[in-house]
Amino acid sequence: MSNAVDIRTLEVVSEEPVSRQERKQRTRQALLDTALELLADRPFATLSLREVAKGAGLVPTAFYRHFATMEELGVALVEEATRTLRGMMRSARTDPDTYQGMISASVATVHQFVRANEDHFRFLTRERYGGGPLARAIAVELRMFSGDLAIDLARFTPLRSWSTEDLHMLADLIVSVMITTTVELLEARPGEDAKITGTAEKRLRLILLGIPHWKTR
Repeated sequence: MSNAVDIRTLEVVSEEPVSRQERKQRTRQALLDTALELLADRPFATLSLREVAKGAGLVPTAFYRHFATMEELGVALVEEATRTLRGMMRSARTDPDTYQGMISASVATVHQFVRANEDHFRFLTRERYGGGPLARAIAVELRMFSGDLAIDLARFTPLRSWSTEDLHMLADLIVSVMITTTVELLEARPGEDAKITGTAEKRLRLILLGIPHWKTR
């Protein structure tokens, strides 16, 4: 059984009466889930407030109780996917004390999370270069990914003498490999996952092999 986490199922089931705040949160989540379903094969710019509200069982005016604009809803979709993955990636890098251990744990986490949340990642990869608030939000999240990784890389003995700039450069290279891997997983044919994740590990090992030879000019 897969350990992958679907971020849309992280809900506590309770028999207690639902509070007003809980109802509001469920309605907000319904709007996000509906928007994501409608975005399965189309760009965000084609999505209307009315169809999102209708799909969630709301009148259009009720939308504004949760989001000021459609762009705000889109940014919330970006954050919903990336912030959960950031936490999982940091956890995956906590225990391994070797480069190979970190590589294997990170690639496995990305693979599991992408497969459990394909709609989110199709949305992210489609909107990354679309310009506007969503592209900026995705860029911010990727910088946070890179920043988290740079902090974790600094604890490895060969990297403790590296400058902050160089650590971030290395982190950016690794994040780029992860982005490429995500796109390849989304475009993969059945049975290709093992090859894709294996190639991702090789790419990361190739990057890390250069560490002992790197000298800042």
